[in-house]
Amino acid sequence: MTSADTPESSSGTSSDTPEGAASDTPGHTGVAAQDWARAAVDPQYRAAVVDLLGALAYGELAAFERLAEDAKLAPTLADKAELAKMASAEFHHFERLRDRLTEIGQEPTAAMQPFVAALDGFHRQTAPSDWLEGLVKAYVGDSIASDFYREVAVRLDSDTRQLVLVVLDDTGHGGFAVEKVRAAIDADPRVGGRLALWARRLMGEALSQSQRVVAERDALSTMLVGGVADGFDLAEVGRMFSRITEAHTKRMAALGLAA
Repeated sequence: MTSADTPESSSGTSSDTPEGAASDTPGHTGVAAQDWARAAVDPQYRAAVVDLLGALAYGELAAFERLAEDAKLAPTLADKAELAKMASAEFHHFERLRDRLTEIGQEPTAAMQPFVAALDGFHRQTAPSDWLEGLVKAYVGDSIASDFYREVAVRLDSDTRQLVLVVLDDTGHGGFAVEKVRAAIDADPRVGGRLALWARRLMGEALSQSQRVVAERDALSTMLVGGVADGFDLAEVGRMFSRITEAHTKRMAALGLAA
């Protein structure tokens, strides 16, 4: 991601969505007013969507794996069960993306492969050392990726946009993380300082990773800066990252941490 955090991806809550980000509402123009069949006539747009779905699919698969690992650190059986349920929801999201790639004639593994190194690298660099760091990572780190994809979704054809927004739904990790982290800080205020530093690191790594992924995929970067259909102009890209940063600050406040 992945995002990431109303219940259904550890990626972000609907209330956390940055102001101005994508929403599936009337009033779309250009390619956003078209369905997939019409929009996919443009080969560069099609390639950009395949990249986007591939990145999302691997992000959801990685989220499933990480939640399953985090469950091992859970302090109670109830917590383990809750994380297992969330992991199952993430895998269901992955299946929907995998099936969509197959439906539009793309091999899912090939579509995901270009993003494996970047996402695995991010997860290696941000491996949590304990249960609380894992919760903060899922809530803060995945939510940043989710916000990015929601921003992009507003420029997508109606069929792809609907799928992207569905798989970005929160699995319930957001509220769960806030409850557990705030309780831990109440019990020991010193925990707050450590987790605040951790969350700032996650913010920097997540933004860097998102920018690297886009820069390395020509079709995706061209779509973002206006070269395909109704992409963002460069000024809007800057505003997009500002909105993502503002949403991060709100999440930090929800956790009881200083941004």
